Amino acid sequence: MTQLDLKRRMKACRIVPVITIEDEAQAVDIAKALIAGGVDVLEVTLRTAAGLPSIDNIKRAGLNCIIGAGTVTDLDDIAACEKAGADFLVTPATPPHLFEGLLNFDGLVLPGAATPTEALTLYQTGFDIVKFFPAEPAGGAAMLKALSAPLPGIRFMPTGGISPSNAADYLSLPNVVAVGGSWLCTQADVEAGNWEGITEKARQARQIA
Repeated sequence: MTQLDLKRRMKACRIVPVITIEDEAQAVDIAKALIAGGVDVLEVTLRTAAGLPSIDNIKRAGLNCIIGAGTVTDLDDIAACEKAGADFLVTPATPPHLFEGLLNFDGLVLPGAATPTEALTLYQTGFDIVKFFPAEPAGGAAMLKALSAPLPGIRFMPTGGISPSNAADYLSLPNVVAVGGSWLCTQADVEAGNWEGITEKARQARQIA
């Protein structure tokens, strides 16, 4: 799948669940629950040892979804994510030493930025979709609205503090491709095996979108 195809899928989905998995054996069940609710672009973080195996499990399951890796922070992460089959990468922040590795990744990259300077630097480096993180503490929807005129070529995926109560504020902005959020798949739901609850949250999120 090309970068253009990946961008189109993300723009069509508009909601990207940020998933932290403790047990990779649950990864496919989580993915199926989200897909059943209409959310088919998934970000699995590398915050736990189960992150990479979970991406691999979901990829091997042959589900109709796009699977990405979040919390990518070093060059070794990039190589490991590519080996696991990640379709896209998301970084929380993007120091210059990551630029070359991210540009060479065979997929979509959403590098993290919290300021206009960081966003413009990433755009001039070759990234046209930027993760705005942490969105709410960094100025929220008002900040992205203010950036739309001076930085018209940059599209954003805000993440951090996004919830059902404010997601629509972000999604109404023309420079927002999608929002990322962890509310769709909570640790409590996963521990309880509440797949129907995750599916229902995904359905509600799609209605917001």
